[in-house]
Amino acid sequence: MRSDEAKRGKQQAPGRSLYNALGYTKEELDRPLVAVVCSYNEIVPGHMNLDKIAEAVKMGIAMAGGTPVEFPAIAVCDGIAMGHVGMKYSLVTRDLIADSTECMMEAHRFDAMVCIPNCDKNVPGLLMAAARVNVPTVFVSGGPMLAGHVDGCKRSLSSMFEAVGAEAAGIIDEDKLTEYENKVCPTCGSCSGMYTANSMNCLTEAIGMGLPGNGTIPAVYSERIRLAKHAGMKVMELLEKNIRPRDIMTEKAFENALIVDMALGCSTNSMLHLPAIAHECGIEIDVSIANELSAKTPNLCHLAPAGPTYMEDLNEAGGVYAVMHELDKKNLLNTDIITCTGKTVKENIEGCEITNTEVIRTLDNPYSEVGGIAVLKGNIAPDTCVVKRSAVVPEMLVHSGPARVFDCEEDAIAAIKGGKIVAGDVVVIRYEGPKGGPGMREMLNPTSAIAGMGLGSSVALITDGRFSGASRGASIGHVSPEAAVGGPIAFIEEGDIIDIDIPNCSINARISDEVMAERKAKWTPKEPTITKGYLKRYTALVTSGNRGAVLELPR
Repeated sequence: MRSDEAKRGKQQAPGRSLYNALGYTKEELDRPLVAVVCSYNEIVPGHMNLDKIAEAVKMGIAMAGGTPVEFPAIAVCDGIAMGHVGMKYSLVTRDLIADSTECMMEAHRFDAMVCIPNCDKNVPGLLMAAARVNVPTVFVSGGPMLAGHVDGCKRSLSSMFEAVGAEAAGIIDEDKLTEYENKVCPTCGSCSGMYTANSMNCLTEAIGMGLPGNGTIPAVYSERIRLAKHAGMKVMELLEKNIRPRDIMTEKAFENALIVDMALGCSTNSMLHLPAIAHECGIEIDVSIANELSAKTPNLCHLAPAGPTYMEDLNEAGGVYAVMHELDKKNLLNTDIITCTGKTVKENIEGCEITNTEVIRTLDNPYSEVGGIAVLKGNIAPDTCVVKRSAVVPEMLVHSGPARVFDCEEDAIAAIKGGKIVAGDVVVIRYEGPKGGPGMREMLNPTSAIAGMGLGSSVALITDGRFSGASRGASIGHVSPEAAVGGPIAFIEEGDIIDIDIPNCSINARISDEVMAERKAKWTPKEPTITKGYLKRYTALVTSGNRGAVLELPR
């Protein structure tokens, strides 16, 4: 066992004395030491229940003959961090989580690991750590929040953000806004739509690192506690069989995850996180492959914000495995690969039928014959940008309009709420990329304001930042190269006509190459907004959005 390096032999007597100080018995130290990496805290609704999940995991490990040892991982609530400087510190935690977990795992030589994430950056951060450390690992999330109810309809956090825009436009009054505030987030758990947290927890199942139900069983269900106990027991089986994360997270597994992503209509943030996780596995993903996979993968789900169904509905309709079972009828998945269940994908999904075809559509009645995400290219984004196609209204799939250019999110929000953005406009928000932000903020406030003010079917938004999974409409993000490194988005000027063609995966400004070159020659880089602390180091190391914003040492 790896842990023997820290607890066996006369040389490790000092270490054993410290285990004694922790209260561990000889019997416990004779067993494998299993890390329980828990993201519990008191500021993230999706994490406030993780202490209970951790206790259940530890019980499962102990029942199966291991000794559980818990340590924490940090977590930021994107909803609370949204719309101010705090959002600069969200994406960057992915790498802090990966780094700190790697440090703890290697320093203490744990034999195996159970990871308990829930919200946006914790899932990919811990998956990145699992790939680096490569000891037997199982993931069990805290589960999604139940939907709220306003006016007899299910609602979620995206409804709340859009209500702010609606109130600003005079569509609803302040009392109704307060009602939304009090009702849309009724329980603990990751916010109830197919936002980034739930997207990544579902994709953890699809890639083979989470047990069935990991992405969909609601946080408040006792079934979630039972799942956590099974996760603790299962990691001991993986340890016995020596099945490790890199045995599971293969190139074929990432292809499965991308295909399920297309079918579910996941957050565009998956196009940042999957390449970053793959990078830690020694696999390089070109995000452009998403178009190839999308062309053959039907979009089967329209969960909020794309439609009126929520994670609880997906769970009742059969969950991720039912979606995968349906996709396998078209032979879209690699089903012969191993997963953390100890079984193959084919064995996992056998018999997992859809129980509600209004929530998960069948192959012969999809929402769309193509997948939920599109990767666009053009003279604004030579390296790529991404859009959640399944959340775009049909009339905005092809759109041309004048650019309304802003060099930060705050200026754009002021213009939108000030009534300065009109139907037909293309809002361009730049210098919000990985380096330029820094930290690649989510643009949920501007997109929600646009939707809430009734402009969602007539205004597009383009940014080198990113979008929350709660964003809907023609919200095109991850423009690469970003403005801060001299990407063409830096040279767009007020009034330039921008042509967006999502079905044909193109985005271009009506600017000649000569004019673009002239503007580039006159361009002066914008001064960084933050020049100290972690973000300064992050800015120096981070790569572009099309590469997953992974960190690399300067060459």
